[in-house]
Amino acid sequence: MTYKLRPGNLILLSALLGTLGCVPGPSEPQLPSARVVMAQSDLARDTGPSVSDADQAALNAGNQTFALDLYRHLADHTEGNLFLSPHSISVALAMTYAGARSTTEAEMAEALHFTLPQDRLHAAFNQLDLTLSRRGEGAEGKDDEGFRLHVVNALWGQQDYEFLGAFLDTLAAEYGAGMRLVNFVADAEAVRQTINDWVSEQTEGRIKDLIPQGALDTLTRLVLTNAIYFNAAWAEPFEEQATQDGDFFLLDGGTVTVPLMHQVASFGYSGGAGYQAVELPYDGRELSMVILLPDSGAFETFEQGLDQAQLVDILDNLTYQQIDLTMPRFETTAKFSLTDALSALGMPEAFTEAADFSGMDGTKTLMISDVIHQAFVSVDETGTEAAAATAIIMELTSAPMEPQPVRIDRPFIYVIRDLETGALLFVGRVLNPAES
Repeated sequence: MTYKLRPGNLILLSALLGTLGCVPGPSEPQLPSARVVMAQSDLARDTGPSVSDADQAALNAGNQTFALDLYRHLADHTEGNLFLSPHSISVALAMTYAGARSTTEAEMAEALHFTLPQDRLHAAFNQLDLTLSRRGEGAEGKDDEGFRLHVVNALWGQQDYEFLGAFLDTLAAEYGAGMRLVNFVADAEAVRQTINDWVSEQTEGRIKDLIPQGALDTLTRLVLTNAIYFNAAWAEPFEEQATQDGDFFLLDGGTVTVPLMHQVASFGYSGGAGYQAVELPYDGRELSMVILLPDSGAFETFEQGLDQAQLVDILDNLTYQQIDLTMPRFETTAKFSLTDALSALGMPEAFTEAADFSGMDGTKTLMISDVIHQAFVSVDETGTEAAAATAIIMELTSAPMEPQPVRIDRPFIYVIRDLETGALLFVGRVLNPAES
């Protein structure tokens, strides 16, 4: 089976929103800016994929390794605070990987740490997504409207262009991504507005104007979008009256005065040579934020050495005990191109005219021109709000005791993770909480 669309650019977008404090579930926008006609694959979403425990563990370990590889690369090339969603990036690239072949496929697998064959990999991503979608039953959101973790994917294709049925079937069955036929050739700007409005609606307005003006043109042929909406409260919220201004010690030896939240409660804790770690669960205790606090003077060494094996060791050694916790409110925004990072991590061919994405349309005429990622996080007494978006643009080639004090008053690294699967939804660092 083939699906008709015309040769040109391919753009994949992944919009990830973790709003530990927002509202209603998404709905399909009815937008006048561009006419949208549905043309889905014959296959429905597979809601009961057969995935072994070994395959799921392999996917989760690979995603963790990629997350920390990418984090370290960006940390080496970024000044100040940093925040990203490796889960969003992995899902977007996995959908792209479904169409990769030959050396392009091998390089992407190496860089992304995809160790499973294509059919088992996409089934494992499907199982992970379905597992995450069941999180939070009976739990509270930051806004008292209930915990929410919503995931949705969509394809936007040029009408009359032929894409391989097997490619679209994979995205439909494993990612729930239906095809919306649009006309980039006649009015790319109207289609851009339609897709941006869809992303904004799916993320409750937290991600606006995801695709910049001029990014879509008459050569554009496909846009894949993924949105995740996340809303949860802390299991142990901080009392606002306990928040007081205090010093936060910077890497250069200076200090800034910031609001420091405080509470004594039972949290997961581990400590080792050069660091302390504390885990703050969200309501329902299915997801958590883990803060990794290197010793004074040891931040760079700890950050450069943080890999999947060390993170797993830290997480495996977390034990619940009374913690006297002090930590700052903080807010971070970030935007960067991932092209150089992904090339450096081992998939350079995908960005050249030698790229082979023939699994998408039977030709070798598409390559990735850019991968753009934006992210936002805000942490306060009631919970966490986080948002991220990834755009992959493809174009034609040419235990009881005294409370353990944990004072987070110096730079730290943090992850937001799913407790059962270990999926790292967000990764970041705070060097200066007074800066956004």
